[in-house]
Amino acid sequence: MPIVRMLLTLFVTLGIASTVSAQSVRLKIATMAPDGTIWMKELQRAADKVEERTEGRVSFRFYPGGTMGTDSAVLRKIRIGQLHGGVVLAGSLADIDPDMEIYSLPLLFRSNGEVDFVRQRMDQFLIDGLKAKGFISFGLTETGFTYLMSTKPTRTFDELKGRKALMMQDDPVSLAIVEAAGLSPVPLPISFVLTGLQTGLFDSVAAPAVGAIALQWFTKAKYLTDLPITYFCGTTVVSTKAFNRMSAADQKIVREVMGRANRELDAASRSDNAEARKALASQGVEFVDPTEETRAKWDEIAGAATRKLVAQRDYDPATVKMIEDLVA
Repeated sequence: MPIVRMLLTLFVTLGIASTVSAQSVRLKIATMAPDGTIWMKELQRAADKVEERTEGRVSFRFYPGGTMGTDSAVLRKIRIGQLHGGVVLAGSLADIDPDMEIYSLPLLFRSNGEVDFVRQRMDQFLIDGLKAKGFISFGLTETGFTYLMSTKPTRTFDELKGRKALMMQDDPVSLAIVEAAGLSPVPLPISFVLTGLQTGLFDSVAAPAVGAIALQWFTKAKYLTDLPITYFCGTTVVSTKAFNRMSAADQKIVREVMGRANRELDAASRSDNAEARKALASQGVEFVDPTEETRAKWDEIAGAATRKLVAQRDYDPATVKMIEDLVA
């Protein structure tokens, strides 16, 4: 009888373990990206593929359009378990790993060629650093270069004097640039930008070309200074705690499918921004080529802003040196 009881106990234990390992995992993912955009369509396709290949063991529920708040709000909700992940700007993860902000240092990159050269050598390094802090990233996805757009042309630096520039809330990089340039910062959430331009609350904003079209900012900011100020990328992340609820086999599927989706979005974003520049020109936006003197002044401003950020933001000195050496 003891042997029978032991065997029964073993079978029950194995049955419970099997049930636990096969439990379904539904990942709640929030993002500022509006529903219906290429980002959401691609991620939903990937989510459907994951659910199919895991036979329903892993599924996703997306909360698009900022319904769960800004990136910082989404990350807070992940920490307390209300959400499992988010599609966020990489720089938004700086409170978790300061090095995630490093691609956005002012005027760090001047061309797509420089971006590609550096990212091929640094993306995985940053993703590994994020994993060590408790987050799984499925790859970095380009958002693109931001350009100064304004209601008045800005060919020389003197024309910037007295300008009021939008500064996104919780954006230390923008604040450092605005302060180094001597502009008057106006902090607002992204949802108030178009209204602010319409009412004259501010007259300048930095934006990627595709964002300026999607959010209709170009209808008021009709001049684009053709000098890339910062470079942004995003990423889809889930907490390690949520990810570890999956079996190893399901984790492999999720990494494969979501990784492919992020790579496709990365490539699509590059072409979308190129098309957006053409669209802005066709809509009457004037591309203003700054003078050499103005470019030199912006280099000076970028240097001052970068030194301030490096001193304040707790980047790993080795990471700063790595990216500086690669750009050089």
